Amino acid sequence: MAPVIHLENLSKSFGPLKAVQDLSLTIEEGEIFGLLGPNGAGKTTTILMILGLVEPTSGKAWVAGFDATREAQKVKEVVGYLPDQVGFYSDMTGLENLKLTGRLNGLTEGEAEKEALLLLQRVGLQEAALKPAGTYSRGMRQRLGLADTLIKRPKIIILDEPTLGIDPEGVREFLALIRELSREEKLTVLLSSHHLHQVQAICDRVGIFVKGRLVAQGTVAELSREILGEDAYSLTIAGEPLSEAILQAIAQIPGVTGLRREDGTLTVTAREDVAPALARTLIEKGFRLERLEPQHYGLDEIYHRYFEGGV
Repeated sequence: MAPVIHLENLSKSFGPLKAVQDLSLTIEEGEIFGLLGPNGAGKTTTILMILGLVEPTSGKAWVAGFDATREAQKVKEVVGYLPDQVGFYSDMTGLENLKLTGRLNGLTEGEAEKEALLLLQRVGLQEAALKPAGTYSRGMRQRLGLADTLIKRPKIIILDEPTLGIDPEGVREFLALIRELSREEKLTVLLSSHHLHQVQAICDRVGIFVKGRLVAQGTVAELSREILGEDAYSLTIAGEPLSEAILQAIAQIPGVTGLRREDGTLTVTAREDVAPALARTLIEKGFRLERLEPQHYGLDEIYHRYFEGGV
């Protein structure tokens, strides 16, 4: 099956500024892909090229099989786009704004109203449907923006920093809604953000974007192995006795790369998950195991290790 989004050596320069450099990426149907990087990394420029709104200096972008540069209108028919700042007619109600978008995308008056009401309920705005959009909070406007992208029934939705200015609980609910919609509607999602924890919360795969370049991509586990290398897995052990014989037995387990003893606990680093072998070895050696706790590296650790280490 062909990927839903396929970028091949995509580049964009604005005079001497290289905003995006040789970007190659594939996103599969139904996948939630997170484009992670600091502000100014080139994420928005990449999105605009995918949408056919900015022409690349070189390279190609295909979306649902369409050339994003030459067939931009076809791309717009299958993609819903939610920018970081959503614009609505402030004197019109949420329902009226959605109905207008529905009509502009070929729905009849009846179809537009029915679809708008269903989507308002889906995004949790049914009680605010008849209130002017100008009275909506930032979080409510983003929910309305999500409904606005969905009323055109897209195959792909692209979200550019969608949680800016939303309170923590609103962020949690918004991200949960995105994951739910992706799974139930088989939507492909491209999420651009500089918030590591938000990307990790819902994305199947992540691409780390820095100064116009995609420097790493994969699942969190894959990135952990790629960037953290032989220390990709870490476990903390508590119990006794932490004798020299016990330490030597642990060190001989295949995959173990290091031991660090501190404050009555032992930290074991490894290139793979050695928890089952570690527990078995400890029990066989008569160790009284009180705690065996895997330390799961998140995107924050991967991200900071990447930049601190200059990988």
